Amino acid sequence: MKKLIAPSILSADFTKLGEEVEAIKQAGADWIHVDVMDGHFVHNLTLGIPIVEALARTNPPPLDIHLQIDKPESFSEKFIDAAGDSILGITLQYETCALLHGSISTIKARGVKAGVAISPMTPIYVLEEVLDYVDMVLIMTVEPGFPGQKFITSMAEKVSRLREIIDGMDKSPLIQVDGGIKMENIKLIADAGADSIVSGSGIFSTSDYAATIGQMRSLIG
Repeated sequence: MKKLIAPSILSADFTKLGEEVEAIKQAGADWIHVDVMDGHFVHNLTLGIPIVEALARTNPPPLDIHLQIDKPESFSEKFIDAAGDSILGITLQYETCALLHGSISTIKARGVKAGVAISPMTPIYVLEEVLDYVDMVLIMTVEPGFPGQKFITSMAEKVSRLREIIDGMDKSPLIQVDGGIKMENIKLIADAGADSIVSGSGIFSTSDYAATIGQMRSLIG
């Protein structure tokens, strides 16, 4: 299947958010990745419900919302409502979600894709009981919390192991990768088995988003 590219809006210029969304849309972005952080699970505050509502008004590519917050199960439906027709899915952070299976069921009952994310040091085996239920697994390739971190190269092997597991299943959730992904390592992570690749500064720090995304596509096939 085609590899998907999801620019992380956290790295955009928020003084011209609507223009940035239109620019990456015209550049061929498949999704917009939205990192929500509350200052508890990670030591950073980022995007909340008002920003998601604003994004939804820009007629964006599908919004792929990652809740890096405490008790994400308490907020998933609020973000679904905020995104409206623009919503693609909600990804819950494994380490903070006490009611993972029920939360996945709640999201899917709303007709929205449900994902689960794990931090770099969290082993894949913790997902064994939910792989049959989720639509996507997000492997973090930096520690959650701040954009611009250096890609942890050893995470490529983790993606490869997950790819082997999923390829042996009847159901095939997508594998998404997020963290420090730029031109120099995007092929490594695609070859490891990623289906959806998130890039923030790797796209938004460049002067020509279309050229950057086009070059990325040429590398990942």
